[in-house]
Amino acid sequence: MRGRPAPAPLLIACALGIEQFALRRRERTPPGGPVTVLRTGMGPAAAERSVTRVLADPALHGAAVLATGFCAGLAPGMHPGDLVVAEETRDPRGSVPCVGTELLVKELVRAVPGRTVHTGPLTGSDHVVRGHERSDLLATGAIAVDMESAATLLSAVRTAERPVAAVRVVVDAPEHELVRIGTVRGGISAFRVLRSVLPAFYEWHRSLLLPRR
Repeated sequence: MRGRPAPAPLLIACALGIEQFALRRRERTPPGGPVTVLRTGMGPAAAERSVTRVLADPALHGAAVLATGFCAGLAPGMHPGDLVVAEETRDPRGSVPCVGTELLVKELVRAVPGRTVHTGPLTGSDHVVRGHERSDLLATGAIAVDMESAATLLSAVRTAERPVAAVRVVVDAPEHELVRIGTVRGGISAFRVLRSVLPAFYEWHRSLLLPRR
């Protein structure tokens, strides 16, 4: 008699060492199956290379992919420590729709009570966005920008059909740019939020494994 098939793994991709450090697992066995946290390095090219290489491993066959880490908010009123759940990611090569946005919002509200969660398009850039570039990107309908999410998700769906998502923590915003004094406090706030999101990611992953009705 054959055993039950192994659950599909989850690949969580981030760019920076500080993001990977924040995402260290605190429990031994995630509820949905094997989880890998990948540090891709900064920028879309590094993300594309790393994600494509890792997903070629047979152990990650069929893996769900979730891009995370810090981002820049584009909309007035955003604050460091706010969360962004992408409805889609965009870059000049195209857009990738995300799966399970509503569930992620629900679980993030539970995991990080009191934090504002924004939903909308997350756009990609090959450099740190400042000043007037924010308003230009906001005019396209995007609510936040980072350098790796779009490349991560595009690489993931090009290798195989799979569920993908992106969740980012705002580390700077129009009224709280990184170049200003006091942004260290904003960075600490964003780091603390990122440390708390794994339970929401695990629930998103587990929901993908449940039978559809």
